[in-house]
Amino acid sequence: MGDAKYAKVKDQDPPVDVAVAVDAEGKEKAAIATSLVENANDVMRKTAVTIALCILTSSQGLLIALSKRSGHFNYSVTSANCMVEMTKCLISFGSLVGIWRTVGINDDNRINTNWQELWVYPVPALLYLIKNLMQYFIFLYVDAPSYQILKNLNIISTGVLYRIFLKKRLNGVQWSALVLLALGCTIAQMNNNSDHVLSTPAVGVVLALVMALLSGAAGVYTEMIIKKRPQRSIHVQNLYLYSFGILFNVIAIFTY
Repeated sequence: MGDAKYAKVKDQDPPVDVAVAVDAEGKEKAAIATSLVENANDVMRKTAVTIALCILTSSQGLLIALSKRSGHFNYSVTSANCMVEMTKCLISFGSLVGIWRTVGINDDNRINTNWQELWVYPVPALLYLIKNLMQYFIFLYVDAPSYQILKNLNIISTGVLYRIFLKKRLNGVQWSALVLLALGCTIAQMNNNSDHVLSTPAVGVVLALVMALLSGAAGVYTEMIIKKRPQRSIHVQNLYLYSFGILFNVIAIFTY
């Protein structure tokens, strides 16, 4: 008799509280697994972008230096820069089309706009135009290794301008890094084998300083635009920026 009651109780469904707890535990494990997968994909995506950025940044100076013939460029630098802007514009548009296909078209990724939104983009586009063209002319005075060293001045100017205009506080380690970077750039350009203090001509150093200021100003101004309307698709904003870049490059081509 006791065994029959035990078997009857054993065959009954578990209490509701136990079933709910088991279901909640399963959902929690599924959420943790999904979160781990998303974090792994995010890390892989950031790693791929960082590697691609390092390759593009380091190869840019080398390719420009290799394109010189007898110390000069046998092609139109304004046309080359315009083709770069067109390529970036096409990449941004392709990324935007991919978003349209996945999430659809909404107010944040729609291209139609007004002058109140567009008037801020010509400023960074013009700054980037001058800075990008100066990249070619600086190679008339410096070699590729010196260019890569002087290009680090962009980081210094960007950090200082971030602090001034975006009120972004830098800790002691970051300020120390900027100071060490400035000292490293200076020491690398010193020449002990001749009467000249710097191994790079003064014109090349001045061009590098101006280019660093323009790059920092353009980057900070662009981030100010993005933060003013963060919900706006970054691809749409890049599309506007590169479109003005193409316009200014076309004007530069006809002017040159």
